[in-house]
Amino acid sequence: MKYKLILIAILLASMSSCKKKDGTKVLYLGHTLPQTHPVHKGILEFQKALETKSNGTLKVKIFPDAQLGSEREVLELLQIGSVAATKVSAATLSNFVPEYHILGIPYLFRDKNHQFEVLEGDIGKSILEKGSKFWLRGLCYYDAGSRSFYTSNKAIRTPDDLKGLKIRVMNNQMAINMVNSMGGSATPLAYGELYTAIQQGVVDGAENNPPSFVSSNHYEISKYYTLDQHSSVPDVLLIGTKYWDKLSDEEKIWVQEAADESSQAQKKFWNDSVEESMKIAQEAGVEIIIPEKSLFAEKSKSVVEEFVKEFPEMANIVNQIKK
Repeated sequence: MKYKLILIAILLASMSSCKKKDGTKVLYLGHTLPQTHPVHKGILEFQKALETKSNGTLKVKIFPDAQLGSEREVLELLQIGSVAATKVSAATLSNFVPEYHILGIPYLFRDKNHQFEVLEGDIGKSILEKGSKFWLRGLCYYDAGSRSFYTSNKAIRTPDDLKGLKIRVMNNQMAINMVNSMGGSATPLAYGELYTAIQQGVVDGAENNPPSFVSSNHYEISKYYTLDQHSSVPDVLLIGTKYWDKLSDEEKIWVQEAADESSQAQKKFWNDSVEESMKIAQEAGVEIIIPEKSLFAEKSKSVVEEFVKEFPEMANIVNQIKK
């Protein structure tokens, strides 16, 4: 990985050296998502808004589809200044900036309105700024939906239905603890192996948002989708401080305004994608289950308690969000 990062850094440095002859500044932005993804569409809005605000003096060059590496690799490129910006999940970012762990707490947000009131308010902005000491300045949040359970053969209607089921989760301790707290057996597994794992009964199901459930084709082999919406981990648009610090005050304003505008546009792209995905799943015969979320939230309280014990300095923020 180290040599790959060095090669990419050299390549980007050589590219940027021939892009500034007319005084134009180029912001290189890499991410791992396909170009059809609603988050990529939000990034295109950021690109368009920034070029408009700057009269073409600030341009964004986008590298989608993991062209520059994994989320972690691109974050490291930001830290050394070879790439200006990226979009990553707050879950990945929590490995660099501890405060982002808060956003992965199960049932943290009451609903979508509450989530974005928090993210776009003082608490959310404070978390975005925490990354600056790690050379990763947050600009805005993008909607990445809510994760819910889906299973192949047994419907999950209450937390008790999870007992004895192997549920694939991300290799993330909070996700593992959450499933286990409900009586399930959390099974970390590479995402690319999941279709076959469900098909062959290695796991009984998994959890993800509707667009991912459909785009991965997991709806073909999962008969039940339970919308318990246990976590709503956002994506984050970031700029490296090494690039940010080279911008003028006026350019910083343009970048922030463009990011904020793209965040609002991206919410609609996401909602449209969810609507389309749910329609595809239902037409394929997937049973959509709307459970009593409070039953699941009650079971997962121990996860929150464990988190607060591990990070006592963040307890006040969690309490403020849950008011």
